[in-house]
Amino acid sequence: MASSGYSDLREKLKSMTPHREEINNKFVDGMSNGSSGKAQKRKIRESDEDEFEHSDDCAENMEQEASRVKSSILQESIFSPEECALIEEKIDDVVTRGEAGLYREHTVDRAPLRNKYFFGEGYTYGSQLEKRGPGQEKLYRKGEVDEIPSWVHDLVIKRLVSRGVVPEGFVNSAVINDYQPGGCIVSHVDPQHIFARPIVSVSFFSDSALCFGCRFQFKPIRVSEPVFVLPVRRGSVTVLSGYAADDITHCIRPQDIKERRAVIILRKTRPDAPRVDSGSPISASPAERPTLKAKRTHRRATSSAAHRPRVLEMDKEENRHPSNSRSRRHSISSENYWKRGQDSEKPRESSGRKVKMRRH
Repeated sequence: MASSGYSDLREKLKSMTPHREEINNKFVDGMSNGSSGKAQKRKIRESDEDEFEHSDDCAENMEQEASRVKSSILQESIFSPEECALIEEKIDDVVTRGEAGLYREHTVDRAPLRNKYFFGEGYTYGSQLEKRGPGQEKLYRKGEVDEIPSWVHDLVIKRLVSRGVVPEGFVNSAVINDYQPGGCIVSHVDPQHIFARPIVSVSFFSDSALCFGCRFQFKPIRVSEPVFVLPVRRGSVTVLSGYAADDITHCIRPQDIKERRAVIILRKTRPDAPRVDSGSPISASPAERPTLKAKRTHRRATSSAAHRPRVLEMDKEENRHPSNSRSRRHSISSENYWKRGQDSEKPRESSGRKVKMRRH
């Protein structure tokens, strides 16, 4: 149990309610001051009307943006419950192998209530970057992550090719995100200088939702209202392209992971994507960088075992780099910055809504 008393990020979100005491106190103080109170009440009401007008404008913009997002998403239920069960057994095997330390160093990436498993290609992001800033993500050197497992090709990719979701030979990167209840992934855009479009994901274990246009805040964790919420069912395939992939962030909120959930993300890396130099460090010297080791207990590895050693609160993740948390929180996304430089000469339609993005 974490020091704050929460073991599930959803509990933190439920415990936080809007505080309107300050506004109520202003009305009470204004009434107690006679005529000055009337002026105070009138001032607050005028401010409220302005806010309502602004909210109407925002609502209209959000509706337009939601329409753009929806029009650039394809979703189809492809895998039957029996097929899902077979693939989920394979995902459990991946978790067990990762817990036993059988993968290469950069194949497994741990975070609170979420593990990532990179296959085929992996890349640096967030605190792993030697130099932080827009467009700094790089592919790992060849051979630093494990190859895509044969079962991913046989059970997942071939099925998507046969259904016309992706062409033969398109996928060379597969990432498995394994979430525990209350886990999340912050708002981000998949790096455009790393990955071609479309972005394909397949969901397993339970139903969830993919949210677009949210903003995350921490200490305590809070998530703003999304522009668009896309339900994702077990066995469904989601394809992002165009506006949904490039011009708005997407995320998984803690309250949307009610049970264990896994997603397999299938992508193609760009041939000119930057790669970590052979002589440059990734984030720290080998002596400082932790390596994956087999467990030092006699407890049998299970599908949830990989999540046990991790910190249970997203706040702790932020505290690892306190000096940079504020700058990261207010920075634009590397992917959006990169595209701006490439398309600076092209006229682009704007939704009138500024989106804060985070690398993931």
